[in-house]
Amino acid sequence: MAGGHEDPRVTELRTAVSRLCRQLAAHPAEFPDRGIAEEELAALDAMALSGTPDVPRLRRSLLLIAAAIGSVSALRGALREVREAVELFSPSSRN
Repeated sequence: MAGGHEDPRVTELRTAVSRLCRQLAAHPAEFPDRGIAEEELAALDAMALSGTPDVPRLRRSLLLIAAAIGSVSALRGALREVREAVELFSPSSRN
């Protein structure tokens, strides 16, 4: 945070992670790697709270979440938002 204002990328990431967490919690189906997805979502949120997330670690968490959720189509949109928020931190997305 600079001057009391949160980096908009951090805000975007936290919002996307929160949405996917809520949708995952509300999803009635159990699947083997659900716990992994929940742990990695918590890790993403913690990294966002730090203010300067490590991009390789963000990407690793995203890959683990995507693999854990698999083909749960109901979570596809929220997962896409998390991916887009992680991509905001890549050097190529900065102007």
